[in-house]
Formats: sequence, C-alpha cells, structure tokens
Amino acid sequence: MTLPQDTIPPELERIKSEMGAAVRAHWKAFLIEGILLAVLGLLAMILTPLASLAVTIFLGWMFLISGIAGLAFTFWARGMPGFWWSLLSAVLAIIAGFILVAQPIQGTVTLTIVIGVYFLAEGVATIMYALEHRRELSGRWSWLAISGVVDIAIAGIIISGLPGTAMWAIGLLVGINLLFGGMSMIGMALAARNA
Repeated sequence: MTLPQDTIPPELERIKSEMGAAVRAHWKAFLIEGILLAVLGLLAMILTPLASLAVTIFLGWMFLISGIAGLAFTFWARGMPGFWWSLLSAVLAIIAGFILVAQPIQGTVTLTIVIGVYFLAEGVATIMYALEHRRELSGRWSWLAISGVVDIAIAGIIISGLPGTAMWAIGLLVGINLLFGGMSMIGMALAARNA
C-alpha cells in the first residue's frame, strides 16, 4: 500500500531520503556486485550440466551439515518442548542431504521442481517489492520489476519441460537469474550514479 505524496509522514520521508542517499553513496558497490552476478550467470549458462550438478551437491551438503547440527542441538536441548519434531526435522535433513550427495543426478529432477517453484515465488515477490518501492527507487524500480517478470518466465520454462529439463535446467536457469539480477543491479547502480 502506498500513500499519496502529500500524506507521507515526515519520518517516512526522512527514511526515503536517507535510503536514496545511501544508494547514491554506494553505487560502486552495487555496480561491482552486479558485474559479479552477471559473470557468474554467464558461466553457469555455458556450463549447465556442471552447474546443475554443483548446485545439487552443494544443497546436499547444506542439508547434511544442517541436519547433523540440528541433531546435535536437539539432543543437547532434549528437555525443551518439541524434541520429537526437532529430531524428525534433523533426521529428514540428513536423509535428504545424503540422497542429494550420493545420487546428485537423480536429485536434479526434484531440485528442478523446487527451483521452478522458487523462481515463481521470487518473481512475484520481486515485482511486489518493486511496485511497493517505486517512489523510493524512482527510475530504478522498473529494473526490479523486469527481473521479477523474467523469474516468472523461468518458472514456466522449468515446470513445463519436466523431466527432460532436469539435467540442464538448474544450471541454465540459475545462470539466467544471476545474469538478470546482475543486470538489474548494474542498471540501479548506474541510475543512482547519475541521480
């Protein structure tokens, strides 16, 4: 929900002004981050099978580590309410991590579905964020909205091509997401520099 310009409280106006000043002051950091994201995106798009497997294995290790840590903390605090739910959560994370690390190719199909749902949710959230902050971001909000639309299109490509998209989709689509995220960051940085 946005307020008409003349009804914005002074405190909100001050925050808006400080936010704009911070973006302008740090435009080089946004530019560097944008360039890095764009380069990583291009690499992932070129090396799609490798990127897909790398993402699957990385997530497998993340699940394993978090599950083992969760198991240790669950037993450490076993007197706390919710012990059995915490135990179940930790064991499921360990099982999921083990499966993804042991069989990453089979895990790519499941991850492809998860990635598709993620891109859909991220796209909607990015568009809503851009629309909600279009006053603060003035000429830069459209870059975020475009990034959100691209994320929704990516979700459609992933989900409609299953199961054939599983081997290359994760790497390619993560690459596209990184590329467009980087381009939007570059666009915002350059617009802030010129403001």
